[in-house]
Amino acid sequence: MSTSLIKLNSGYDMPQVGFGLWKVNNDTCADQVYEAIKAGYRLFDGACDYGNEVEAGQGVARAIKEGIVTRSDLFIVSKLWNSFHDGERVEPIARKQLADWGIDYFDLYIVHFPVSLTYVDPEVRYPPGWENAEGKVELGKATIQETWTAMEGLVDKGLARSIGISNFSAQLLLDLLRYARIRPATLQIEHHPYLTQERLVAFAKREGIAVTAYSSFGPLSFIELNVKHAEGAQPLFEHEAIKSLAEKYGKTPAQVLLRWATQRGIAVIPKSNNPKRLVENLDVVGFDLKEEEIEAISALDRGLRFNDPHSYDLPITIF
Repeated sequence: MSTSLIKLNSGYDMPQVGFGLWKVNNDTCADQVYEAIKAGYRLFDGACDYGNEVEAGQGVARAIKEGIVTRSDLFIVSKLWNSFHDGERVEPIARKQLADWGIDYFDLYIVHFPVSLTYVDPEVRYPPGWENAEGKVELGKATIQETWTAMEGLVDKGLARSIGISNFSAQLLLDLLRYARIRPATLQIEHHPYLTQERLVAFAKREGIAVTAYSSFGPLSFIELNVKHAEGAQPLFEHEAIKSLAEKYGKTPAQVLLRWATQRGIAVIPKSNNPKRLVENLDVVGFDLKEEEIEAISALDRGLRFNDPHSYDLPITIF
């Protein structure tokens, strides 16, 4: 099954629908990646912080060994964690992550958060999380410009074909564009009907930066993380505006939510452990919602953000 492609400003094509590796368990990750490749997924969105890059790479290696895909068929994404923002730390950790995946380059490498934390040696703890070696949250001193310059060096050395950002505000993106030698190819943000971020999406698109949505199903991913306001939000799968459209088009609520995003030119990275849903989530460009239906879903916007450090009692203000 093929999906549509988004042309990045770096010249490369990125699949519009990918498989997100956040919260994929280590003991099942290799098999899930392998099965997702068999189902037709070609983009895999990983990160240092997810702690499963070795296993994800094993799934990729198995699929390549069996001739299901070649490396060039895949679009592999990873992210730079906050503890490695110092300029001299970027390349070494990127090389470690590449080794974990068992590949020579990332198709896209992203600054995970616009926050510098103090360095934690991977030999001490990996992935390091938000706390330093003493168990405290301690901000680092690296500027975004320092980090981005090092990110550009990854492109120069062929370690990343494209570079991007995640969880950036419009103001930070505007600042970054003033000094970027290589413009960010993508902006990855929390995006669902309860948090549409219309102005940020429009700004990124005007600047030729592709937008990728994470947490497309809203509160679903955050209830198990004990994010309190996620528990109080109506699940989008059960919202009448979504359920009625799913019934109308003979689709699942998940497919409607993903089509709402993809039809507006946004990339999505859902995950599922269920083989049937795995295929369904990939099949979200074969039908069209009407413009008024897209607007009705967008009208559910409540500015309700779930992935915020403060939601996890971390004293870091980003948004």
